[in-house]
Amino acid sequence: MILIDGKKAAAELREELKKEVTDLKTKYNKVPGLTVILIGDMTPSQIYVRNKEKSANEVGLKSEVIKYPDTVQEETVLEKIEELNNNDSVSGILVQLPLPKHIDKQKVIEKIVPSKDVDGFHPMNVGNLSSGYESSVPCTPLGCYLLIKKIEPNLSGKKAVVVGRSNLNGKPMTQLLLKENCTVTITHSKTKDLKAECLEADIIVAAVGIPELVKGDWVKKDTIVIDVGINKTDKGIVGDVDFDEVSKNAKALTPVPGGVGPMTIACLLKNTIECFKRSQI
Repeated sequence: MILIDGKKAAAELREELKKEVTDLKTKYNKVPGLTVILIGDMTPSQIYVRNKEKSANEVGLKSEVIKYPDTVQEETVLEKIEELNNNDSVSGILVQLPLPKHIDKQKVIEKIVPSKDVDGFHPMNVGNLSSGYESSVPCTPLGCYLLIKKIEPNLSGKKAVVVGRSNLNGKPMTQLLLKENCTVTITHSKTKDLKAECLEADIIVAAVGIPELVKGDWVKKDTIVIDVGINKTDKGIVGDVDFDEVSKNAKALTPVPGGVGPMTIACLLKNTIECFKRSQI
């Protein structure tokens, strides 16, 4: 079995992006800029944002983090986004989720102009992705897609099963796989006989948030399995895939942690650079 090393893949992608940023600086005499808005003091969000900032600096992007207390008024955040929308030195805007209850997530997402939406959550980008047009793609599914392509460059005709139907992962993942001419089945926690569906798959992407749901006897030989899940359990952090069991059958499998996670941040940087390039046309 191939252990899909997300850290190594992310490091390789960052090296490519670093070179690209150097070339863009030579060509345009400026570099892409990423601004992250962080509200509140939730530890996971703070760690995640710190990692984003470190990675952005590493590849040569201009990086800024704007912090607000969790008591900040919604209007203040929306006004700041509007200001960033109109700032030419900002290529990408990201508002770290989750948000405090009094702030409307949808309003915040829709306030970011689609051309600076590095998370790919704006309805315009969601629509463009599903229509096959140019768009920002949510970072986690994009990372999954790049890891799959490293193992199997030609996905045409492959049967893919996506476990989970979220707007963040399941739905955009489906669109990316359809673009590659896969036959895609979206499943979820209410699917009848999920095991039977998975046994048909050449590719399984598990993003449903149920610890170790996908078992060894759900996976046929030579299946590529991508585990997006991060679940806290008594035995530590585990994915949505039973790693020990599935590793006996799968052709390739991502570990948790160290699989999809590192690619998510690398893809955020990639999206920022793509937004910058589109703005220069």
